[in-house]
Amino acid sequence: MAVIAVYSMKGGVGKSCTAVNLAWNSAVNSSRKTLVWDLDPQGASSFILNGDRHKKDRARAMIAGDIKASKLIKSTEFENIDLLAADISLRGLDRMLFELNKKKHMGRIMKMLLKDYDRIILDCPPGLTETSEQILRNADLVIVPVIPSPLSERALKDVQQFLDSTGWKHAPLLPVYTMVDRRRRIHNDTLAKHKKWPVIPMSSAVERMTKLKKPVGVFASRSQPAKAYAKIWRGIEKRLAKL
Repeated sequence: MAVIAVYSMKGGVGKSCTAVNLAWNSAVNSSRKTLVWDLDPQGASSFILNGDRHKKDRARAMIAGDIKASKLIKSTEFENIDLLAADISLRGLDRMLFELNKKKHMGRIMKMLLKDYDRIILDCPPGLTETSEQILRNADLVIVPVIPSPLSERALKDVQQFLDSTGWKHAPLLPVYTMVDRRRRIHNDTLAKHKKWPVIPMSSAVERMTKLKKPVGVFASRSQPAKAYAKIWRGIEKRLAKL
């Protein structure tokens, strides 16, 4: 059982698409019972997985303990994938966690959810916040989508430097280059610095996910992104086996 967080300090780096595609590979290629927990108030993962918005904004209430997670978790059309959807109430999550002053609060919820799932994929909100700190403390692995550009690399370094300065134990960060366009010199120059980092190419297949509301592996299984996500997931499973 493991929690894999997909996190970036920057938005717009392909975080939600990465979370959904890794969850699909977990469920289909590894036959893991998988939960996607969407913690980003924008709810992109929830939208792709066709999760209905709650009649009331209850995502934060679940984290506060006012509502049982089982009442909000819904199955999806994809075998072995359930969804704990986001809603706009998560905009106030950082303040709530700060007021609770319980650094292990999110970790306790994750352990509770792991009783029913083999893998939990977290689609984290961007930024370095109380929420992200608790996730980084309690996840088993953290996948960090990085666009091959100086600003995205700088954001990754900032997160790593912050974690190193805290002194507390945290999950390992595993960078993944996303939206890679090899026609661009800046992308090629950046990739050359870290040749072993996984690469997700820029592709219309990934862009179509939000229209079709399906992971890439469902409708474009032979595409380069689908193969790349599958390869990344195999690497994640190998890494988890060593923990």
